[in-house]
Amino acid sequence: MAFLEVKGITKLFGGLTAVDKVSLQVEKGEIVSIIGPNGAGKTTLFNMLTGVYTLSEGEIIFEGKIIHNRTPQEIVQAGLARTFQNIRLFAEMRVIENVLVGMHINTHYTFLDLLFRTKKFRSVESEKHRTAVEILESIGLKDKMHNYATNLPYGDQRRLEIARAISTNAKILLLDEPAAGMNPQESEELLRFIRGLRDKGYTIILIEHDMNVVMNISDRIYVIDHGKKIAEGLPAEIANNKKVIEAYLGRSE
Repeated sequence: MAFLEVKGITKLFGGLTAVDKVSLQVEKGEIVSIIGPNGAGKTTLFNMLTGVYTLSEGEIIFEGKIIHNRTPQEIVQAGLARTFQNIRLFAEMRVIENVLVGMHINTHYTFLDLLFRTKKFRSVESEKHRTAVEILESIGLKDKMHNYATNLPYGDQRRLEIARAISTNAKILLLDEPAAGMNPQESEELLRFIRGLRDKGYTIILIEHDMNVVMNISDRIYVIDHGKKIAEGLPAEIANNKKVIEAYLGRSE
């Protein structure tokens, strides 16, 4: 069984079918991209994978367990964490505080521990701080951990958002257009960064419009158009797929 298996998932909004019986598989340690024209249903698919939307039909199975129609918090606790197309950092908090926020979803102490600052509370918080520093060091932001998030360069803000996702103990990172707004040099740095995450053991699912990023980083690619999966395969296969070319450029006469 695949690490993540998506079976025929559908999302209906009234009479509109936003995602129509899409199936895909992701193996552990892969970088898989989901591409398609604007309005194809990619973000809706991400919202279904992460519990923002319930499924109208279909199944999502992660590590052999059914996880569809759970709350977003339960999905994160299961091991799937995401970033967003529009960066959603706590801008007026420091870099390390943004990472610590992500770690709270797996915090194991009681309200009374917090209220009375018990030994357990102090021990857990100390361990969280140490882990947060390690995460920031691993992605090259340790020297900026006391900076405010709003003062970081754009590329560093993207990396910080990914660091916050990592801090939830994620096994799969779902990255929604991480290269959006980046110049070519920043995109190349992002490629190296994402490959480094894969080398550290993370499985990555990517929505991306930058075809240079997609073609140079993906192990496999799924293509969605009008809510339907129209193609899947290796980057070279997708680049030469007639249906994909028509979806992006229109049908030739």
